[in-house]
Amino acid sequence: MKATIATLPGDGIGPEVMVEALRVLDKIGEKFGHEFITTESLIGGAAIDATGTSLPDETIKTCEAADAILLAAVGGPKWSDPTASVRPEQGLLQIRQHFGLFANLRPVKVYPALVDHAPLRRDLLENVDILFVRELTGGIYFGDRQEMGDGDSSYDTMLYTKSEVERVANVAFRAAQGRRGKLTSIDKANVLASMRLWRKTVVELHEDYEDVELEHLLVDAATMHMLTRPSSFDVVLAGNMFGDILSDEASVLAGSLGMLPSAALGADTFGLYEPVHGSAPDIVGQSKANPIGMFLSVAMLLRYSLQLEDEAKTIENAIDAVLADGLRTGDIAGQADKVVSTTEFTDAVLAKL
Repeated sequence: MKATIATLPGDGIGPEVMVEALRVLDKIGEKFGHEFITTESLIGGAAIDATGTSLPDETIKTCEAADAILLAAVGGPKWSDPTASVRPEQGLLQIRQHFGLFANLRPVKVYPALVDHAPLRRDLLENVDILFVRELTGGIYFGDRQEMGDGDSSYDTMLYTKSEVERVANVAFRAAQGRRGKLTSIDKANVLASMRLWRKTVVELHEDYEDVELEHLLVDAATMHMLTRPSSFDVVLAGNMFGDILSDEASVLAGSLGMLPSAALGADTFGLYEPVHGSAPDIVGQSKANPIGMFLSVAMLLRYSLQLEDEAKTIENAIDAVLADGLRTGDIAGQADKVVSTTEFTDAVLAKL
């Protein structure tokens, strides 16, 4: 196979983990006989510094010509002023909207080798394997917003249409059919009108997926159950804001935010893939970053955009094997573990490949 991948290293530790991810991608290409052509572009704070905008037109054109997008991280203290007219995070929202990437897949899996590193009891972490399906281009993040003239009040609108809920719920129901057959839909239907529409739409769509068990949870209850009965969840469907918060909360189950990948998908195979972690400005340039979330994002790219399941599984198995050997980056290390650098961890993954 020959495929073109647009790479967006971004800010902070982004360029560091991107370099290592491309080493893994090259190794997979060599092992399985594929040619992966990568084209690098600017996004986020780096793009603001170079062009004055967080998502330059040239970046959009490069991504439009690619089969998929691989992104590392955006943001940092240099661009952290929330009142600034141009901010790094705007580039992320714009690229999702431009390509119609409405479904965000965030898998959270507990690795047996890391079960004692997580802050929850071992028995709570047994058999935890959750797939979050987060709506990505609607809700409060994309609703109308206004700061009132006197500067003392403002508003953001949480708007959802039935069609927006249907398309992401279809993704979640289909995912549940291919997993353990259970879907938990998160809302705040007891308070918010938009969430009553959400629940009503999911209930109606369930008629097309009678083989899937459907559970509804209010978001405040879900935050508690995520930490008290995490193994009871299979696929979790949530709106933009609630999905963002819950999937980050669930990172403690895996041991670190650095462990988690994500995929942003639309109506076809084109997608954007990125680790859930941020730019981690406190460890930039120290080779301390955990590259696992980035590597697993590469695996998701291979699986969902290029339909290369064996190649994706090969990366995942290599990570499992390295963790089983006791190698750790600092964020997931216990007293008995061997702490290695970002590059050394990558070297170990390449050796397993």
